[in-house]
Amino acid sequence: MTGIRQTVTAGVCLTLMGCLVVTHAVTLEVKDGNSTCIKAELNANFSITYNTTNATNSVVFALPDSASTDNSTCTGVSQRLVASFGDGHALTLVFSGNGSLYEVSQVSLRYNLSDNTNFPGSTITGVVTVETNSSRISASMNSTYRCQSSIPVTLNSDVTVTFSDVRLEAYMHTGNLSTNESVCSADQPVTTTAPPKTTPAPSPSPPGVPERGNYTITGDNTTACLLAVMGLQLNITYLSKTHNKTVSEVRNLQPNRTSFSGSCGVTVATLILTEDTTNLNFTFTLNSTSRKFHLSAVSVSARWPDMTAVFSVENSSLQYLQGSAGRSYMCSSEQTLAVVSDFSLNTFRLQLQPFNVTGNQFSAAEECRMDQENMLIPIIVGAALAGLVLIVLIAYLIGRKRTRAGYQTI
Repeated sequence: MTGIRQTVTAGVCLTLMGCLVVTHAVTLEVKDGNSTCIKAELNANFSITYNTTNATNSVVFALPDSASTDNSTCTGVSQRLVASFGDGHALTLVFSGNGSLYEVSQVSLRYNLSDNTNFPGSTITGVVTVETNSSRISASMNSTYRCQSSIPVTLNSDVTVTFSDVRLEAYMHTGNLSTNESVCSADQPVTTTAPPKTTPAPSPSPPGVPERGNYTITGDNTTACLLAVMGLQLNITYLSKTHNKTVSEVRNLQPNRTSFSGSCGVTVATLILTEDTTNLNFTFTLNSTSRKFHLSAVSVSARWPDMTAVFSVENSSLQYLQGSAGRSYMCSSEQTLAVVSDFSLNTFRLQLQPFNVTGNQFSAAEECRMDQENMLIPIIVGAALAGLVLIVLIAYLIGRKRTRAGYQTI
C-alpha cells in the first residue's frame, strides 16, 4: 500500500491522483554585509518516497515562507543559497559563473526522516542528503533568470524537486532583481504561423573538425579519477534575433578557451565544460551489477550572440558511450549523439574512462562499433583483392599448362 501525505496547509491532496500543492512564491535573499548577492522568488515542491513497516509511502510538501537563509554564503567563486526549514530540512542551490553566464551547478536536499509530521511511520531515522549537478537553470550575468513553467530536478530515484514561478539572480550588484531577463526555453513563445516567403539567410560555413581537448578530473588525493580526450562539436537549433526564425548553427568547442571541472563517485561521475557563454555537462553512470558504464545524461546552456534567449536543454535518459569498468571507451570515428530535437553533439577521436582509472592513464580500450566496422572494410576489400589475384593466377597457370600440352601433341 502506498500512502501520500500533504503537510502544507495551503496544499490540496488528491489521494487517488497524487498530490497537488498550491502555494505562492517564497522570497529568499542572501546578503554579504549590507549587499545582496543572491535573491530568489520561487515555488519549490519536494516529492519524496520512503520506506514504512509494511509499504512505501510518498509525500509531497512545499518550501515554506519560514525558510531561513542563515547558512548561505556569498564569498568565493561559488555562491550558495541554503534554505533551511522545518525539523532539519534544507534546500541548497550552488551557483557558479564564468563572467558571461551563471548557473545553478548543484542542487541538494537534506531531509530528516525522524520528522514524524512529514514522514510518518518511517522505518529509517536520521538525516538524508541527496544532490545532482544538473539543474537546467542558467542565465546571462547581470540578468534575472525567469521561468514560470515547472522545472523538475531529479536528485535520485526517490527524490524530485520541482521549481516553478522562478525569478532569481546571483552575483548581484544591487538589492533588486535586474530588469534584464533570461527566460527559460519552456517559457519561450511557440510560433505556429508560417514565416513570410523571403530569401533564406545563407547558412554559416561548417566549422571543420574540432581540435581535440584533454580533460582530467582528479579526486581528493590528486589522483586522476576521470579521463577524457575528444573533439566536440555542438549543433543547436534556436530562434535567431537577426532573421526572426529558427536556424541551426554548428560550433566547435575550443579546448584552449574551455575550462573544466567535475566529480567522481562510485557509480556516478560528471564532467563540466565551459567555454565563454556555453556550458556543457556530462553525467556517466556505472551499473554495479553488470559493471558497465555509459553516458546517461547531457545538459547544455548557451547564450550565443544571435540567440533571443538562453538556450538550455537536458536529457537524463541516454545510453551512449557504453564500456566496461576498468577499461576505456575509444571511438576515432565521428559520432553524432542526439540529445533532444534541438540539440545534438558530435564527437571526434574520442577516448574516455569515467571509472576505475589507475596510474593516471587510460586502461585498455574497447572500440566503438563504427571503428570496428571501419577496420573490417579494408580487411574485406583486401581479402577480396587477394582472392581475385589468386583466381587470375590459377587461371593463368591452367591456361599455360594447356598451351604446353598442345605443343607436345603437335
